[in-house]
Amino acid sequence: MDYLVFDKRLGISVPGEYVDFDSISEKELEDFWLKWEKIRGTIPDRIQELDRMMEKLQTELSFEEDFEESCRLNAQIAELASIVNDLWLLYRVSP
Repeated sequence: MDYLVFDKRLGISVPGEYVDFDSISEKELEDFWLKWEKIRGTIPDRIQELDRMMEKLQTELSFEEDFEESCRLNAQIAELASIVNDLWLLYRVSP
């Protein structure tokens, strides 16, 4: 059984919501942590990618004169920042 599910918002697989680690075998737990460590290792690259997207949007925002478009860009930046924050929290999850 795979205890990791792809999270479209974050762009990575994450531990499932209802994983009862006390009820899975030692081998399954070991496999889970090995997979998670590989995924976890990709998080800094994903954050860099999101940072580049935010920088591009911030540049667009600095030249934007239309208020509604500025609000849309600002909302996109805020969502990306929220994703980055969530990724940093997940990055700190270790066995």
